[in-house]
Amino acid sequence: MSETFRKASGFTLVEMLIVAIILAILAAVVIPQFGESAQDVKLSVVKATLHTVRSQLELYRLQHNITYPLLASWSDQMTGKTDADGTANPAGLYGPYLLALPVNPMDDSSALAATQDGSGGWAYNQTTGVFQANDGSAETSGL
Repeated sequence: MSETFRKASGFTLVEMLIVAIILAILAAVVIPQFGESAQDVKLSVVKATLHTVRSQLELYRLQHNITYPLLASWSDQMTGKTDADGTANPAGLYGPYLLALPVNPMDDSSALAATQDGSGGWAYNQTTGVFQANDGSAETSGL
């Protein structure tokens, strides 16, 4: 009786561990770069939003006797039609300046505050027309 032995094919445990270690090292290098790129995208969106809102605030100011929208009625004045005195009016001559309230992607908030206190969303000064990010992050301070 002759017995023939077949050599088993497949990967050894050592080979599989080496592959797992290589994949772990690659993941440790690549994953932090994705996190940084996501933060970069958010910062770019904040800059673009600030540019858009600031330009629309200046247009509002030019069309409304050199006055900025009031903080209390900012949403209505910027997303709806207005009269020359700034009164929200669906049949108004001016606006809308924005389709919707902007959302700050750094904290996913569209809240509007009078001062830049880090409470989230945006900060708006109705006297000077200064519109800034209000998320408290170092990346958006000074924008």
